[in-house]
Amino acid sequence: MKTCDLCDLHDAQVRVLELPLQDFGGRIAFNGMVSTVRAYEDNSRVREAVEEAGQGRVLVIDGDGSMRRAMIGDLLAAKAAENGWAGVIVFGAIRDSDAIATLSLGVKALGTCPRKTDRLGAGERDVEVELGGVRIRPGDWLCADEDGVVIADNDLR
Repeated sequence: MKTCDLCDLHDAQVRVLELPLQDFGGRIAFNGMVSTVRAYEDNSRVREAVEEAGQGRVLVIDGDGSMRRAMIGDLLAAKAAENGWAGVIVFGAIRDSDAIATLSLGVKALGTCPRKTDRLGAGERDVEVELGGVRIRPGDWLCADEDGVVIADNDLR
């Protein structure tokens, strides 16, 4: 289902992410239940998440909007695709965008940065985050396409 249709049919039930996200993955449209990571310039928790079975979920990464370090690159994105994640939303930067574009994975982010993160074991998993004026909780349902990203408390398809 398209995000525009979801807004038309369920306006009171959806939250629209108000961020200038760009598409980088090989899939533009994707949806699934949300899992979250909150970490600043450290992708240790991202690595943990994508190494698990994704089961069609969407990983929402709150990198505090930092464009100084990339929260995900081609290796982690490939692991996410291999392990069945539907997509990744990054409030921050990614790297290896040309390789990520070839993967069967939705990836949206603020932009790119060639510098990788530190791996100090910092960050939190499956916590409530707030991005673009929207509260996002683990277990929420997310739908993304070329027109944007909407979040709902449950699957609206």
